[in-house]
Amino acid sequence: MRSPFDAELEARLVRYAAIDSQSDETSPTSPSTPRQLDMARLLVAELEEMGAEEVQLTDYGAVLATVPATVEGAPVVGFCAHVDTAPQFNATGVKPVVHRGYNGGDIAFADAPGLVLNPEVSPYLAEKVGEDIITASGTTLLGADDKAGVAIIMTAARHLLADRAIPHGKLRLAFTPDEEIGRGVDARLPKDLGADFAYTFDGSKPGEIEFESFSADGAVVTVTGVSAHPGWAKDKLVNALHLAAKIVTTLPHVTLTPETTEGREGFIHLYEMSGGAAEAQLKFILRDFELDGLAAKGALLKQVCETVAATEPRATISCAIRPQYRNMRYWLEKDMTPVELAREAVRAAGLEVVSVPIRGGTDGSRLTEMGVPTPNVFTGMMEIHGPLEWISVQDMAKATEVCLNIAKKAAG
Repeated sequence: MRSPFDAELEARLVRYAAIDSQSDETSPTSPSTPRQLDMARLLVAELEEMGAEEVQLTDYGAVLATVPATVEGAPVVGFCAHVDTAPQFNATGVKPVVHRGYNGGDIAFADAPGLVLNPEVSPYLAEKVGEDIITASGTTLLGADDKAGVAIIMTAARHLLADRAIPHGKLRLAFTPDEEIGRGVDARLPKDLGADFAYTFDGSKPGEIEFESFSADGAVVTVTGVSAHPGWAKDKLVNALHLAAKIVTTLPHVTLTPETTEGREGFIHLYEMSGGAAEAQLKFILRDFELDGLAAKGALLKQVCETVAATEPRATISCAIRPQYRNMRYWLEKDMTPVELAREAVRAAGLEVVSVPIRGGTDGSRLTEMGVPTPNVFTGMMEIHGPLEWISVQDMAKATEVCLNIAKKAAG
C-alpha cells in the first residue's frame, strides 16, 4: 500500500546513496574521510531549505538541527542516523536502482551478471511482493545503512515543518559520521544534541525496537619477527607471518567466529591481516552481550598470543585491546520510558513490536552510555554491507510513520 511519503523517501535515498561517504578506520581525522562532508553539506542545505532551525555542521563532522516545538513543556527528543557507509565493501560509484512492484522472482544486477537477489537468498524479500525495492547495480553496496535512516528522519522533519498543526515538542536531529568504524559519537555530541532521550533509525525489519546491543572491544595484535635475507636465513629468520598464522589457527573456529554463532552468542572476529615476514598485524573485534563474556574473549586472545610467543622467544607479540561500546541495555533497563514510547508508536502504525538483541552496535549504544538514552528503530534495510543490500520503500514509509508517532506521543 502506497503512502504519502513513498516518493520523497525514494528520491532521498537514491540521491543520498549515490554520494560516496565511506568511512576509513585507518584515518586519524574526524570525520575520517572528507567525502563524508559532501553528504553533510547537502543535508545542511536541505535542512535550511525546509525551514529547520539551528542548523550547523560541527567541527567533528556531525550535522545538527532543530524542528521547533508546537507544544510547550514536552521532552526534547532526538532523532539520529549516520551518513557514513561501511568500509567492508566497495562504496564508490553507487548506482541505485528502483525495482517497482516487485514480482516475487529474481532481481538481477546490471553491472554484475550472474548476481541474483531472490527470496532464497534473502527470505524476507518474499513478503515484499508488489512493493518498490531499491538495490545498487551489483558492484557496490547500496548504503541504505544508514542513508535510509537519514532519508526517514529528513522526510519526517520536512513533514512536521510543513504542517505546524501536528503536536510535538522540540526535536533535535543529528546526522553523524564514522558510525561504521565506531567513532560516530564525539564526546561533545551529547551536550550539543541537547535531547532528553533519542532514537537512532538504524535497524532492519519493520516493528523492531532494539534496546540491547553487543558490548564491543577492538584488538590489535602485532607480531614482530626477525628479518633476514631468505637465501641466508637458516637459524636467523623468524617469520612474523608464520607466527600470525599460528595465532589464527589456535583460536577456536568452530564455536567462536561470526559465521558459526547466532542469537546471544558472542565471537572473536579477525577482519584484517597486514604486514610481511618482519612484522605482521592482526585486527580483531570482540563481541559479547555480557561484560564477563567480553572480558573472557579478550583474555583468550591474549592467552593464545602468549602461547604462540612462547614457541619463539626471539619474536615479540603484543595484544592491545581497547573498549568500543557497551550494551545499551545496562542503562535503558533502568528506565524503559523511551523504549515503551517507541513500542506504542510502532503499534499505532499497525505493526507488531519486535525486540531482539542487536548483533552489533549503533551510535545509540555510545549515546546511551554517555547519558542520552537512545534505543534503535527499524528502517527496513536488509543484506547490508554487500552487493545484495536492498530496502523496500514501503518499509521506509512505515518507519517514517513511526518517527512521526514518536514525536506526537512524546508531546502527550
